[in-house]
Amino acid sequence: MARKRSSWSPATIGMAALAALVVVLAGSWLWARFGPRGIPERKAARHVVRVQVLNGSGESGVGVRVASWLRDGGFLVTEVRNADRQDYFATLVVARRAELSLAREVAHYLGSPPVIRQQWGDESADVTVVIGSDRSRLQLDP
Repeated sequence: MARKRSSWSPATIGMAALAALVVVLAGSWLWARFGPRGIPERKAARHVVRVQVLNGSGESGVGVRVASWLRDGGFLVTEVRNADRQDYFATLVVARRAELSLAREVAHYLGSPPVIRQQWGDESADVTVVIGSDRSRLQLDP
């Protein structure tokens, strides 16, 4: 009987290993670049960002959905309620501290609505999200 020659030569095995390595590296790069937005990077010494959510869109339930999405992202939602009025056109992220980095972190997580600074003495939240009628522009899905 003639012995059957194996199609797995050392060169073929080496090429397959190299191809697998390229696929793994490309996949990890794609995951890091386009994977779930997940929890924003934070330094260990920083505290959890406390967020107040105000629904000014005129649509009931939007504030609860945004709050849930923020909680899933590792933010501490301290309050969810209606805004002072229900006709806000644009969603805003309000920095309630002098430092804007916490508000920018929240804005980035939500899909980058505008950030404004409006400091006041209330210590219950670091950031306020005011949801406007453009709420469909918020990125609330993974």
